[in-house]
Amino acid sequence: MLNVGKIEEGFVLDHIEAGKSLSLYEHLQLDKLDCTVAIIKNAKSNKLGKKDILKVECDIDKLDLDVLAFLDHNITVNVIKNGEIVEKKDLVLPKMIKNVIKCHNPRCITSIEQELPHIFYLSEGGKDVYRCKYCEEKYSEHAKI
Repeated sequence: MLNVGKIEEGFVLDHIEAGKSLSLYEHLQLDKLDCTVAIIKNAKSNKLGKKDILKVECDIDKLDLDVLAFLDHNITVNVIKNGEIVEKKDLVLPKMIKNVIKCHNPRCITSIEQELPHIFYLSEGGKDVYRCKYCEEKYSEHAKI
């Protein structure tokens, strides 16, 4: 059995869909942080069958919860202090996301103006539906950066 030691201060992302931890690592830009990160892939899970886990030893404020919620709002975020879980954060879909996904509408201004940020808003009527701020193009799951 694999044993990954506990962390003293940081956070643990649990119940990540199996095989998605590396994508989360990149989207959360954990490679830019100077901290310890443990990626556990395909761990056994009673709830999911298999799951991934990310353990990150750094301040929770360095984690962009909006990006994390957009990518998968079912992930459990455990905040660790002095080696113990002190809080579990619930993830809620953000109303706006910036530079996480790109608009692939060739007529969108973001296709021409490369410096414009890619901003998407959560649609009022649609559940889990994001639309481009500039052209109202619906986000497609296949268009992730």
